[in-house]
Amino acid sequence: MTVLDIRKVGDPVLRKPAAEVTDFDAELRQLVKDLGETLAESRGAGLAAPQIGVGLRVFALAPELPGNDLKLDHLVNPILTFPDEDTQDGYEGCLSIPGIYLDTRRRMNVVAKGFTQHGDPVQVVGEGLLSRCIQHETDHLDGILFIDRQDAAGRQRILDAVREASWFDGLAAPEVRTSPH
Repeated sequence: MTVLDIRKVGDPVLRKPAAEVTDFDAELRQLVKDLGETLAESRGAGLAAPQIGVGLRVFALAPELPGNDLKLDHLVNPILTFPDEDTQDGYEGCLSIPGIYLDTRRRMNVVAKGFTQHGDPVQVVGEGLLSRCIQHETDHLDGILFIDRQDAAGRQRILDAVREASWFDGLAAPEVRTSPH
């Protein structure tokens, strides 16, 4: 079993857009396996490759997420579309910012198209928590953290909590961007 370290906020890899996967090979299959095992150990809902230091457009999902009828456990090169304008508010956290949860607005419904680790096309339609997770992990692939989706007060609360967190080494101050929406 391979459980890898999860990069924390302040690590530059989390802010770089990930590269599209072009080779659906044994190396990619190992990455998907590593992502799945690290996610299972962390008990999270999703984990993107940049969170383990790999700049590729791949993420793992907890296959037991409500609404995940395909039991999809990963997605490669996701492209998201939104079938409507409905939104949802809900508490959201991130394995790269452990122990911090804030209300975050996301789209209620998403259609995610991408590929399996073998290069087979796949599409998942998600609503609610599954939609939130797919959007959160795709944001990671674009160098966006959920802190970026907060208003100024929410961003400040996260920054204050990060600076006080036992895991924060204080060497790299978390970068905060203005909201991407």
